[in-house]
Amino acid sequence: MTAWTIIEATQEEVRSGELGRRLRYFNYGFVGEYPESQPVWLSARDEEGRMVGGLRGYVFLYWLHIDVLWVDEEVRATGLGSKLLEQAEAKAKTLGARSAKLDTFEWQAPDFYARRGYHEFGRIDNHTNGFYLAFMMKKL
Repeated sequence: MTAWTIIEATQEEVRSGELGRRLRYFNYGFVGEYPESQPVWLSARDEEGRMVGGLRGYVFLYWLHIDVLWVDEEVRATGLGSKLLEQAEAKAKTLGARSAKLDTFEWQAPDFYARRGYHEFGRIDNHTNGFYLAFMMKKL
């Protein structure tokens, strides 16, 4: 029987990307070779250079994965969120993405995403303090 030792990864192990590379080579046997994960990071700044919004995501296996889309309360309902999303989707398409996915809490923006063509495909009810977490996707 094999004995294991499980420890926290070192910074060098994290920086090297070895874990991801090993999984990617395993995946190639099932879906063929595909590009490495590509970041899609956008920031919006006002005239004074203050960040008023941004989006952080990445393209992996031909999907845009949106981790964060945030717009400052002072500039909400001005179209900035829509512009960030549109620009991220356009960039993702150039990186080979065919679809996009994200998750959003009930109090955040499920209606915003639905108006932009995303539909809910799953949900965790009572995720946090009685609120649900919605999983949403869209074909690009």
